[in-house]
Amino acid sequence: MAAHTSQSVAKAAGGDGEDSVAARGRSRRTDSAKHGGLGRALATHWYAWAMIAPVVLVLGVIIGWPLARGVYLSLTDANERNVARTIGANHIEATYKFVGLDNYANVLADPVFLQRLLWTVMWTVLCVSITFTLGLALANMLNREFRGRAAYRMALILPWAVPGFVSVFAWRFLFNRDSGILNKILDGGGISAIPWLDDPTWAKFSVVAVNVWLGVPFMMVALLGGLQSIPAELYEAAEMDGATAWQRFRHITLPGLRSVSMTVILLSTIWTFNMFPVIFLLTRGGPGDSTEILVTQAFREAFVSSPRDFAGSATWGVLILALLMIFALVYRRSLRKQGEVW
Repeated sequence: MAAHTSQSVAKAAGGDGEDSVAARGRSRRTDSAKHGGLGRALATHWYAWAMIAPVVLVLGVIIGWPLARGVYLSLTDANERNVARTIGANHIEATYKFVGLDNYANVLADPVFLQRLLWTVMWTVLCVSITFTLGLALANMLNREFRGRAAYRMALILPWAVPGFVSVFAWRFLFNRDSGILNKILDGGGISAIPWLDDPTWAKFSVVAVNVWLGVPFMMVALLGGLQSIPAELYEAAEMDGATAWQRFRHITLPGLRSVSMTVILLSTIWTFNMFPVIFLLTRGGPGDSTEILVTQAFREAFVSSPRDFAGSATWGVLILALLMIFALVYRRSLRKQGEVW
């Protein structure tokens, strides 16, 4: 009985040993397969890796390093008085210190941040919604056959071809209170001059109008491409079934444009949220600070305030990036719930 028991134990131990050896063998084969797969992928697609390597390197230098530097500065008390600088032949070493999250606490507790955030969100929502609505309407109009369609397309795309700063300066001239063309036209109609850039409410209206004027061509072109990808047979079948124009638009056009619409809305939101040139060149954030958005406030901290607060500006920049990343993640999750792959 004892001998039988000892043999059973020996067999069990031997079986466990064999299983463990087999498991180790499988693990080694799996690891080697993984490494081999990676090696084969590199060997097979080496040309692709070689082509994208310079782009990755350039992006790392242009974007990665400034981003890392900005995050680091946001954790310090760096300003123009304590950073490293050279005056004549004398080099002064940096004396700024690491302060952790104090800058973030100070910015978030400052009522100015909430004011800038609310106006930035309002500005973004207004611009994107109006731009999308006008772009969709114009795209539907230009998707029809009519005489002179090519000329209309060229005319509507023209604002996109003109450099942004040129367009903003032209609009600044149009909005001039004393010699602007708009007020001259109003004066000819017996209407008193409007302080387009001197009144907070009218200044907000002006910056929204200019940004919409600049953004409509992109939205129109993107949506026009989406419209042309919708099969014409769907409209013909719906029309034969007695569907009205509104029903065809609601049940064919809008679903057919969903993928394109989601993409252009995301891009337009990010661009508008960070639209520095329109605000800065048109109103300089004024009158007062009524049209300041988050990105212009970050610029003001670094280049206008005295002493220039590099740490504060970096903090504003990191917060802007964080807000946009949160928006993109929420937006992506909502698209996935609707069945869109992005």
